[in-house]
Amino acid sequence: MAKFKLDEIDHQILDMLIDNTRVPFTDIAKKLVISAGTVHVRVKKMEEAGIIKGSSLTLDYKKLGYSFIAYVGVFLQKTSQTKFVLERINEIPFVTVAHVTTGKFNIFCKIRAKNTEHAKDVIFKLDDIEGVYRTETMISLEESINDKKRLMHSIFNEL
Repeated sequence: MAKFKLDEIDHQILDMLIDNTRVPFTDIAKKLVISAGTVHVRVKKMEEAGIIKGSSLTLDYKKLGYSFIAYVGVFLQKTSQTKFVLERINEIPFVTVAHVTTGKFNIFCKIRAKNTEHAKDVIFKLDDIEGVYRTETMISLEESINDKKRLMHSIFNEL
């Protein structure tokens, strides 16, 4: 399949959608002085090319009572158990991200919890998974940078 080529209009559409995934196509069209149909067609093409994969919602976890963040490195008894362990980790809803990694840990997870007691319960659930040798936890004091927009702008400048 040929590589999809983004032009400046596509970049501007993506910029607006990154800022607010719920912005109406008519608003985007007005700002870019193009038709809403053109926006729709371009977004559809970017979806078909796999550039846009759905949309997401940004939640304020503090307001929902889940302000505690920890990162948990998971050591496995055998790397052949990775798939099985990931399937068990996926059953724990408070593990929001899991990466298979090189280096010190086999799997690296991000967890969200209500407080330290809740985090301890989640970490113990990770420890109890068959195939997990041990875990190592780092508590996040503050999420200082979480900005997809900067990355997207850098990517656009390279294209």
